[in-house]
Amino acid sequence: MLNREVQKTDLSLILVLGAIALIRPLSKITGIIDIFGNRARGSLLITLIVSAIWIFIVVKNKFENPVSTLVYAGLSYGVFSIILSGILFPILTGRLQGPLVFPPAIFIILILNIIWGFITGVIAKLFLGNRI
Repeated sequence: MLNREVQKTDLSLILVLGAIALIRPLSKITGIIDIFGNRARGSLLITLIVSAIWIFIVVKNKFENPVSTLVYAGLSYGVFSIILSGILFPILTGRLQGPLVFPPAIFIILILNIIWGFITGVIAKLFLGNRI
């Protein structure tokens, strides 16, 4: 029973962490990213902020498997961002754009976000004092 509760908590946390990362595309859509001077700098800074939030949450909650938790968080963000682009591009531009138009991009997005989750997970694991 306890194992199921932990799995449910992990899944909920994973989905919340993935949703938190949606501030990246939403900041571009709303133009908030421009307060950083340019989009490249803004994207990098927002990615670092999201990474710090992910690491903080996982370390604060003392997760036993921070790497897998954050890998799945990265994967969930990738899925969320693909879905978001499929919804928002037609509304904002009148036509479908993004990864749904070029399916190989879906694979690339998912892999890059898994790598992002892995890197943040390793950092969180170091903070927790776990061996890598």
